[in-house]
Amino acid sequence: MKMPDINLLVAFDILLEEGSVVGAAQRMHLSTPAMSRTLARLRLAIGDPVLVRAGRGLAPTPRALALREQVRSVIEQAHAVFYTGREVELATLERTFSIRANDVFINAYSGALRTAFRQHAPNAVLRFVPEGDMEDGALQEGRIDLYISSMRDFGADIKVQELFENSFIGLAREDHPIFDAPVDAERLVQFDHISVSRKGRAYGPAAKLLAELKLEQHVALIVPSFHSAVFALADTDLVAPLIPRSMLHSIQRLGMRVRHFEFPLPLTTVKVVQAWHPRLDSDPAHRWLRQTIKQACQQDQRAV
Repeated sequence: MKMPDINLLVAFDILLEEGSVVGAAQRMHLSTPAMSRTLARLRLAIGDPVLVRAGRGLAPTPRALALREQVRSVIEQAHAVFYTGREVELATLERTFSIRANDVFINAYSGALRTAFRQHAPNAVLRFVPEGDMEDGALQEGRIDLYISSMRDFGADIKVQELFENSFIGLAREDHPIFDAPVDAERLVQFDHISVSRKGRAYGPAAKLLAELKLEQHVALIVPSFHSAVFALADTDLVAPLIPRSMLHSIQRLGMRVRHFEFPLPLTTVKVVQAWHPRLDSDPAHRWLRQTIKQACQQDQRAV
């Protein structure tokens, strides 16, 4: 029996991850027609359409989704056969690392990480994907290499390493009247606030702490990201009471006309971690990625 081309499994994995023949072609350094021919061969080998038209894009078939984790496992096992037990050749490494992280981490660390990639692994690609919920199984299914987020329950089978602790500050435009006197809890609630929530929630930790003092927070604007909140401050009297301190560097670098203040009530710091599936624990390229991220975070914390 003739064995199918194992490279078709690599194509299968990338096609499902990209959801696009054009995107997959770019990832595999092929022309779009060549990638289309590869998809045709893949469909013939598996006996399934694999990807079907859905609106303006392509969606995986039920059989493709059922095979996804198995195919990713085979690819990783094959990778381990060639690379386990020896150091990775970073100078010639051609690999795309997919990391799920929020906009704060991307803005703060993507520059330092790109510098490290350019110096040590120039052919590797760093691919950030939007932060999402753990319940989608992205780590387990191999759709992402790392999940960088605040500490949470990742599940017993997931490896976790702490990167740094993040505290929070308040922000307002630099000539905001809140700065006319020391910012205490009573003064803070005199102004309308911005709430940051991916799920559109108006009230969070700040409201709870203020309520304990019988003070009511008024949220006038809800945005999905911290950067949206910062940009919304420029032309308004709104106040963003809880912004990650790690954003200060990028805000100052951009020369934004905002000013920070210490949140007037005690807040616990947030532990930021990187999490990965144990099957990647001994992968030398993945280990280099984790070490590079850890070093970038340590250097940034020392600079604070």
